[in-house]
Amino acid sequence: MSKKGSSTPGFFGSRDYYDEKGRKIGHSSPGFFGSTNYYDEKGRKIGSSSPGFFGSTNFYDEKGRKTGSSTPGFFGSRNYYDEKGKRKGHSTPGFFGSENYYEDK
Repeated sequence: MSKKGSSTPGFFGSRDYYDEKGRKIGHSSPGFFGSTNYYDEKGRKIGSSSPGFFGSTNFYDEKGRKTGSSTPGFFGSRNYYDEKGKRKGHSTPGFFGSENYYEDK
């Protein structure tokens, strides 16, 4: 398991995303009906997510194809899965609302 990056909360529900070296690689902001839109470091939309059942989230690419999902874990963590249901990694809470992301090996 290796650390892949982190995110920090912004204003009005937005988040900034950073790689393992601390470089900003993207941004997300709230969409309609509980969804979130994701953008790369140049501001191009690369996907979205929407709430699923029992606290899960479904992720989609820029063309609306499902690319994965996440489910709640213990103590505020989340598990992330690819489109076929294989676990790809997890996140853990950090300080002041940040999250740390880890990739499964």
